[in-house]
Amino acid sequence: MVSFKELGLVNTREMFAKAIKGGYAIPAFNFNNMEQLQAIIQAAAELRSPVILQVSKGARNYANQTLLRYMAQGAVEYAKELGWENPQIVLHLDHGDSFELCKSCVDFGFSSVMIDASSLPYEDNIALTKQVVDYAHKYDVTVEAELGVLAGVEEEVASEVSHYTKPEEVVDFATRTGCDSLAISIGTSHGAYKFKPEQCTRDPKTGRLVPPPLAFDVLKGVEEQLPGFPIVLHGSSSVPQEYVDMINKYGGKMPDAVGIPEEQLRLASKSAVCKINIDSDSRLAMTAAVRKDLYENPGHFDPRQYLKPARDEMKKMYIHKIVEVLGSDGKA
Repeated sequence: MVSFKELGLVNTREMFAKAIKGGYAIPAFNFNNMEQLQAIIQAAAELRSPVILQVSKGARNYANQTLLRYMAQGAVEYAKELGWENPQIVLHLDHGDSFELCKSCVDFGFSSVMIDASSLPYEDNIALTKQVVDYAHKYDVTVEAELGVLAGVEEEVASEVSHYTKPEEVVDFATRTGCDSLAISIGTSHGAYKFKPEQCTRDPKTGRLVPPPLAFDVLKGVEEQLPGFPIVLHGSSSVPQEYVDMINKYGGKMPDAVGIPEEQLRLASKSAVCKINIDSDSRLAMTAAVRKDLYENPGHFDPRQYLKPARDEMKKMYIHKIVEVLGSDGKA
């Protein structure tokens, strides 16, 4: 058993309370490798932004649970080395799908876990979520749950159709489970293809897809039912077209990739939404930079040659999100 406090991490309880009161959202960036982690910590330390390092089930299998523990500890020490005296860093399991997985992450030093039982019947969702909460809270680990189903594909999470969260269920759900935050469905979606072309309109000037607006009425309904309760948005990458264009220009094939407009995320971050998940944008930034470097420098074979510009591009993207979208800079 490893306590997250031994690693220098924090849980989400205090940072979420501050975010709701301050009208901003905490960035939750997924990572799979060292370059992503370096870019996240560089951006957060430079801007003094609290940050959530997210690890999916697939990423945990990819990186190895023991290595992840030391990478998280190293991230805290790296932040201090960069001059951030009191780093506010969370290590969070994204979309845990079983009690056993959540328990393992708690035991390996995660400071926050998500149990996603949203695809189960309502009562089964409550039962599994409460089981995770009861275990995690013994060790002061915070728990995120989900009510409503997001469409799209990301890692092992896949759904053809979204089901909006029902505001009338949230009080009962939060009360009976004891969860610390709640991911809701208001029209965000996983992956780089968040909407099908037939769900969108096209900008007559650019020909680009324009996605449908988020269901802010659902968010407002949830806020009215659970005032001051931490709300989470998943599937909130904006899929920057500059990266899609770069990928396509340098040999990729990503037609009609589309995400959530940043102005809608800015609006959400000023509400009870205090955690916004961003994964695909990091993947796009990294892939675009790698493709560009290898296209322009066909002789490059040292991974450092093409991963350094990829890391720099991700850092630039993280800084943009923190400052221009979430407003979490200077809050830690």
